[in-house]
Amino acid sequence: MRLHIDALGYLQMTWGAFGLMAGVSLGILSAGTYAASAGDVSGSGGSGDRTAVVILAVVGGLLALGGGLAASTGWGLRRRLGRARTAALVLAVPNLLFVPFGTGLGVYTLWVLLNDDARRAFGRSPRAVRAAGTGRKERGLT
Repeated sequence: MRLHIDALGYLQMTWGAFGLMAGVSLGILSAGTYAASAGDVSGSGGSGDRTAVVILAVVGGLLALGGGLAASTGWGLRRRLGRARTAALVLAVPNLLFVPFGTGLGVYTLWVLLNDDARRAFGRSPRAVRAAGTGRKERGLT
């Protein structure tokens, strides 16, 4: 399982780098659109130009933020940080919507990190042990 966790960390960092690059490029496009509309001397620039700038900036910011989170999560997975496992599981859900690469990454993340061996690698108890222990407490046997 160690190999899968390391591979998942690298994949998360790569996915994050692509998100960061896309966010930065949309930010540059937003700045260029703003500069072009501000330099329009004919006065034909209207609310459509401003709307385009805002949309490009917001989407670029969200992509950059998501890319940064994915990259830092990948870094944490490689170092077996418990909060990185939790963050990767949370990020796997929206990744499922980004067909085909995000879907593959989301499914692989869920498969790797919900495994009992991965739970042990991050210092968590396996599900079977937790379920058996919970039942004993509820019945008053411990």
